[in-house]
Amino acid sequence: MNWDETGSEADATDPRLVGSVADGEDQAVEAALRPKDLEEFVGQEKVREQLDLVLRAARARGATADHVLLSGAPGLGKTTLSMIIAAEMGAPIRITSGPAIQHAGDLAAILSSLQEGEVLFLDEIHRMSRPAEEMLYMAMEDFRVDVIVGKGPGATAIPLELPPFTLVGATTRAGLLPPPLRDRFGFTGHMEFYEPAELERVIHRSARLLDVEIDTAGAAEIAGRSRGTPRIANRLLRRVRDYAQVKADGVITREIAAAALGVYEVDVRGLDRLDRAVLQALLKLFGGGPVGLSTLAVAVGEERETVEEVAEPFLVREGLLARTPRGRVATPAAWAHLGLVPPQQGQGGVPGSGQQGLFGP
Repeated sequence: MNWDETGSEADATDPRLVGSVADGEDQAVEAALRPKDLEEFVGQEKVREQLDLVLRAARARGATADHVLLSGAPGLGKTTLSMIIAAEMGAPIRITSGPAIQHAGDLAAILSSLQEGEVLFLDEIHRMSRPAEEMLYMAMEDFRVDVIVGKGPGATAIPLELPPFTLVGATTRAGLLPPPLRDRFGFTGHMEFYEPAELERVIHRSARLLDVEIDTAGAAEIAGRSRGTPRIANRLLRRVRDYAQVKADGVITREIAAAALGVYEVDVRGLDRLDRAVLQALLKLFGGGPVGLSTLAVAVGEERETVEEVAEPFLVREGLLARTPRGRVATPAAWAHLGLVPPQQGQGGVPGSGQQGLFGP
């Protein structure tokens, strides 16, 4: 297995306990916890079934597998599936990232060193430079690249034949991929967020590998606070393990898990300090909204980008916050989650905003 440079799975870093971007510790632990084949991989049933057919057919033909595009939020298993593809095909894997390829020459150097049948995993493929992207079109379709030698009128294009290979592209923002690139992938799989029952299986498996004793209720408690993401589930498991070893007998029960995650300020729905701060400001200071993003960011003492890219996506997905043309608005679920009573809505007005409706109060 060859390792080049692996990029981040998100445009912004998220150092929180419930953040979905992997730091150095996460990457080291994930390497030990990753399943080695499709049968061992938990969740993503449709993608697994479809991918299994693609790989079995390729092996039966004695050919390299079609190029694969995996899309979805960080932490759902795109890198793991790329390694499984290589393992199922009995091929080495080369790992790099879109931000690491800033020039066509960078991509040409990688492609020219590939072995026949090798898997090239390109993380955050949508962040690759445009010249490299255009070179990738020909490499994927014809297994050939044209290397330009010289400049100006004397420049010459030298065709370079490539051995057949499989490109596995991963992206958190599939909409940013140009159609010509998307169309060259033979298989496209979208990774969904995990159900709590699937996360419980992930947690039990990780606990066995980490030699941690956990009961069913403890696993369910952690799974319910993991935001549907295996990476977060494994991270919370490690923090609860630490608490159980220091404060208890090392066995993770529901009570131990709840107490540990209370110390780390992760509530029953997976919200952390920043998430609750955004909701509390929206509800208590602005009566549930609507309020502008910049104003909301100032109220919680964070940068606008942090609120928009780190806190809001999960709050919107959980149905606790809505983005409207007039600003951010809290939903009834947000009031209920924080145990607050929404103000009475006047006829035609906005609750708690002091604004008058079009036809009067």
